[in-house]
Amino acid sequence: METQFALQGSVWMTVGGEKFGGPGRVDLLASIATTGSISAAAKAIKMSYKAAWDAIDAMNNLAGEALVERLTGGKGGGGTRLTVRGEQLVKNFRLLEQVHRDFVEQLNRQTAGIADDLNLISRLNMKTSARNQFFGTVSRVRPGAVNDEIELDIAGGQQLVAIVTRESTESLGLQPGRQAFALIKSSSVILVTQAEGARFSARNQLQGSIARLTPGAVNTEVVLDLAGGGSVAAVITNDSALTLELAEGKAATAMFKASSVIVGVPG
Repeated sequence: METQFALQGSVWMTVGGEKFGGPGRVDLLASIATTGSISAAAKAIKMSYKAAWDAIDAMNNLAGEALVERLTGGKGGGGTRLTVRGEQLVKNFRLLEQVHRDFVEQLNRQTAGIADDLNLISRLNMKTSARNQFFGTVSRVRPGAVNDEIELDIAGGQQLVAIVTRESTESLGLQPGRQAFALIKSSSVILVTQAEGARFSARNQLQGSIARLTPGAVNTEVVLDLAGGGSVAAVITNDSALTLELAEGKAATAMFKASSVIVGVPG
């Protein structure tokens, strides 16, 4: 008996080897454009509110600019909409999907009757537990006796500093102009408020405003919106959140050591 099979596939965009978005994330953006609400958009595509925000944060960071922006005031108390770049991304992705569908249909016509022992190859996708993922360009490398200091320009004119071994610098080919991404675990991020005049040893200090708080049984996840559309997440204790009197819209600074930054490059 001849086995019937057909080729299938979906389009995924990547930036520096990191997953940027596919049909699900683009559907989320399209739903935001339709509903004008993150919660309504997430509900429409059967995604949790937190997962929707996590996806938006990741896309904003990897895109290097905001794809979604908030509206304030008005009769409904504000809402959410896509930026011009976000709208263009949805439009272009839909065009790519159509081209991809036509291509797969053509392949299916050409592969009709191929034997059952046809090998199907799948790609392995990198997975990481790091909550914060930034994509940028190496702007400076400061060699040291054992470790090197890497400066990475990211979205919104922000800059990250990482400490890596000399061996890592050489094996990754880190040099000015090289595209790279930085990973920082949310547990490595310290939040500071009212830091005027104070000095800290942490090399990385990103200023922003609190976008949202997600309390848990013990800890609270805090997401700061950064200039240029990026964001950074921190996980702190509930007691710390209360002591700092954290609230949406409040200014804060996210700090983390250069040694806490993991640097990678596109494969």
